[in-house]
Amino acid sequence: MDARAIIAAIRDGRAPTADELIWFAAGLASGVVSDAQAGAFAMAVLLKGLGEAGRVALTRAFTASGHVMQWDLPGPVIDKHSTGGIGDCVSLLLAPALAACGAYVPMISGRGLGHTGGTLDKLEAIPGFRTGLSEDQLRRQMRDIHCAIVSASAEIAPADRRLYAIRDVTGTVESIDLITASILSKKLAAGLEALVLDVKCGSGAFMKTLAEAEALARALVSTAQGAGCMTTALITDMSQPLATAAGNALEVTEVMETLTGTSVNSALWDITAALGGEALALGGIADDAADGARRIEQALESGAAADWFGRMVAAQGGPADFVDRWPDRLPAATVIREAPSLSGGYVATIDGQMLGLAVVQLGAGRQREGERINPSVGLSDLAGIGEDIGAGDPLCMVHAATEAQADEAIRAVQAAYGLKLEAPDEPELILKRIA
Repeated sequence: MDARAIIAAIRDGRAPTADELIWFAAGLASGVVSDAQAGAFAMAVLLKGLGEAGRVALTRAFTASGHVMQWDLPGPVIDKHSTGGIGDCVSLLLAPALAACGAYVPMISGRGLGHTGGTLDKLEAIPGFRTGLSEDQLRRQMRDIHCAIVSASAEIAPADRRLYAIRDVTGTVESIDLITASILSKKLAAGLEALVLDVKCGSGAFMKTLAEAEALARALVSTAQGAGCMTTALITDMSQPLATAAGNALEVTEVMETLTGTSVNSALWDITAALGGEALALGGIADDAADGARRIEQALESGAAADWFGRMVAAQGGPADFVDRWPDRLPAATVIREAPSLSGGYVATIDGQMLGLAVVQLGAGRQREGERINPSVGLSDLAGIGEDIGAGDPLCMVHAATEAQADEAIRAVQAAYGLKLEAPDEPELILKRIA
């Protein structure tokens, strides 16, 4: 087969066969397909699509391009995945909470993609934390700690591993077909019994409208169910950052405040409980999603989730005393300044994508493949929709490496916020459930 012919077929609107997609995925994994061809493939799929059968075939091809894990554990193997947003650090709360409830969570996560942050980048803000584990190390940690948040090994869906990085730098992140295949190939290769999906919708998400988010959610659920993995999706709001921080160490700080009860973010708490409830119900631990949500809240309230998080951090190379000493362990930016509002009023709209790109420009994300990131920079104390702001009041705090970067970020934040004289309705956190 020929990569050029497959790309041309997609470009011209002809659906590739399953065999062609299997060949192309194997070529991505082996290097037979060049970076230029991979980028052209991604752009052709973004523009023309693969159709439902092609999407399923690509997912299976990505999964089959590497090793598929199997487990023999005394509890259900379950996981959660988010399609990405601003201030979305739920995974850091949910994985240990699920472990505290009796589940096993081999969470294979990704790095920042486009304007959204990456779970692995956030965890690597913790000194010494290792996201790359061998299969033997992962199996040992699952047996002893019950949860791990790791990068996909070279053996797990290597075709997607290669295309994922190329999508980030070629403007092809938003394709439903590529998002579906990317998410599910890694999850299916992890040997999951059940999966809950958090499909973000709004200005800070890849899917800006409810119709787009629902299309993606249905594509993910139908593809996963067809592959034999019990799956539910919640469509959740991303018209504003989920946390009040955006940036790696800053989001870990907010997670630790919530885990330890220092300062609980109610939105993070509610989304974590809702997603966890769905996961526990799918895994057979809870009677239904409401029962599961109560169990997750108990794990958070009792400190059990914090305890499991500390065990996970220590097992993956981080400080053994992190839960007790996290304020001393996380890096801090050298420049911290207010981003003052240019006018007064109620926060009516927030351009989440603009905020995310400002965080990337500060150095918390990547503008080129393989670029190093600064874990300390980002935005904190972000004003939310409905908040009454006076002229000159801070919209957020900017954490930067230089004064010039801080100036640029302040201008971006000011442009991202829309204020009105009348208070807007507060957005709903959970917009729809797809099962």
